Amino acid sequence: MKFRDQTNRSSSLLPVTHSAEQTIQSDRTVRLLDTTLRDGEQAPGVSLSPDEKVEIARALERAGVSTIEAGSACTGAGERQAISRVTDLDLDARVTSFCRGMQTDIDLALDCDVDGIHLVVPSSDRHVEGKVGTSREDNLEKTAELVEYAADHDLWIEVIGEDGSRADLDYLEALMGTALDAGADRVCFADTVGHTGPERTAEAVSRLAELGPVSAHTHDDLGLGVANALSAVSAGADLVHCTVNGLGERAGNVALEEVAIALAHVYDVDTLELTELYDLSQIVSRATGVQLPPNKAVIGENAFTHESGIHTDGTLKDDKMYEPYAPETVGRERRLALGKHTGRAGVKATLEEHDVEATDDEVATVANRVTELGDRGRRVTDADLLAIAEDVTGDDRERTVELLDLTATSGGAVPTASIRLDVGGEERVASGTGSGPVDAAVSAVREALGSMADAELESYHVDAVTGGTDAVVTVEVTMVRNDRSVTVARSEADITRASVEAMVDALDRLLASDEQPLAPADD
Repeated sequence: MKFRDQTNRSSSLLPVTHSAEQTIQSDRTVRLLDTTLRDGEQAPGVSLSPDEKVEIARALERAGVSTIEAGSACTGAGERQAISRVTDLDLDARVTSFCRGMQTDIDLALDCDVDGIHLVVPSSDRHVEGKVGTSREDNLEKTAELVEYAADHDLWIEVIGEDGSRADLDYLEALMGTALDAGADRVCFADTVGHTGPERTAEAVSRLAELGPVSAHTHDDLGLGVANALSAVSAGADLVHCTVNGLGERAGNVALEEVAIALAHVYDVDTLELTELYDLSQIVSRATGVQLPPNKAVIGENAFTHESGIHTDGTLKDDKMYEPYAPETVGRERRLALGKHTGRAGVKATLEEHDVEATDDEVATVANRVTELGDRGRRVTDADLLAIAEDVTGDDRERTVELLDLTATSGGAVPTASIRLDVGGEERVASGTGSGPVDAAVSAVREALGSMADAELESYHVDAVTGGTDAVVTVEVTMVRNDRSVTVARSEADITRASVEAMVDALDRLLASDEQPLAPADD
């Protein structure tokens, strides 16, 4: 048989007549394999500690992921310790290790007591000859030997044909058939560099599915990660490799949350506990330090946020008017944003959330002033809205917490801060230490307020709004207390003061809406 390496651009555009009527039936069983702890960790700048891997693995278990690739045992002793910590959790999910085409990698994985391995072998000529420096025939023989060795040690085995989307499909089929004949449990079509499209994916996967159980591993370099994953499922794949938040090398792997909701919403195929997706996303974002774009599908800040007056009005009348599915489906809540596009309906709804009463005329006036702020390029926060409403309605708010004085130093070994607050007419003084002056000042605020400061700091964002050494910074914080949230922005030349003023004002707004009497200072 003559093999041909198909690496030209047209290879992903070949006609695929056999897949024209393929679709994903609702009675299909499809499982998700998460490789955040391995492929996701290979994203630039990401390094997870053993404790972080354990936390993420537990969250993946709660979400119902079927297989967790915990890492690459061959990486080093630290990685093996982390993998072993995950295997010690005794999860329902299968825990696996990534292995190169080397027996020593399999032995290292066995030392970590994993349930199985992902044996990665070259499949394109570029990898077989250029990377590994072997021949197609020797690659077939070596793959069979490694699979037999792993099977003799009672491991679950998935063989991945690296760079499969650029491989000669005849050779890829022969390679994966050899793996299954040698004892592999399944094989995987890998679009390693995000090279191909749905048509080519369907052609390759449908051929492999005729041999045995097949998985799909797709990347998002062309923005086709989800499309290729769904195409693979329609062609017969019953396991999809994903990462949380789409982490991974270059443009990342296909996002677990996007595949899960697409299969559930479009095809009525259940893969995960969808309500766990947002918490899972937040855990991974915090652990990796990779912030989510606000427009990220499913878990981005704006996914269920409405500012446009038309959209807000429609959503308030009918939840499904401008949303494909309810935010609660994926553990989210709907949010109405304020800005130049906000109409009366959005302003009225937001005021009601904060228990502010206003007539229709007052609401109209507030809405006009919110639009004016937005026209000046400002993001309108909850505190801005409430201040405007107080001015329009003439309802002067009596502050619960007010900043009187703040001193912060960072020149010594340990940054410290002292603070003086007026709390319901009582003066409270406290000090704190932290990793920096802002952290120290926040600790002092919490010390002064005691149990009253039980709000959670949901987000903290800093922007320089002027240049030069006298730059003014704007600090925006969002705080949550008793299922209520408020966003406040403050601009100052000093970042510590701006941070504390924003936090104190946010706490004051939250406490003002609390029906409980003020608690005395903690002893």
